[in-house]
Amino acid sequence: MINIEKKDKIDIVSFSVNKINALITDEIRDEISKLSGTSNSKIIVDLKGVEYIDSSGFSCLLSIMRTVRNNYGIIKFANPEPNVMELFKMLHLDTIFQICDDLDSCIRSLR
Repeated sequence: MINIEKKDKIDIVSFSVNKINALITDEIRDEISKLSGTSNSKIIVDLKGVEYIDSSGFSCLLSIMRTVRNNYGIIKFANPEPNVMELFKMLHLDTIFQICDDLDSCIRSLR
């Protein structure tokens, strides 16, 4: 469900599912918490292929963002599908999360 790849000193998290919901939020939180346990971590959550995020999914992402920032790390989101981007905007989370249109620009912004 969750894939983690390291590029330079950036951890890139991607998903093999098309929905982030209550069924997988614990796994997401656990895996990303392992990455954010060190200070100054750089994490990109690649949302390519994720068509839907429910309220528990957004709550999970907010919790992860808080954990990363508390450890002086940076977390950004890349490749949101149009439906998901619309949800970010509708919930005004696009003003809280750092969202990039594509993975390459997201990686460049962290170097």
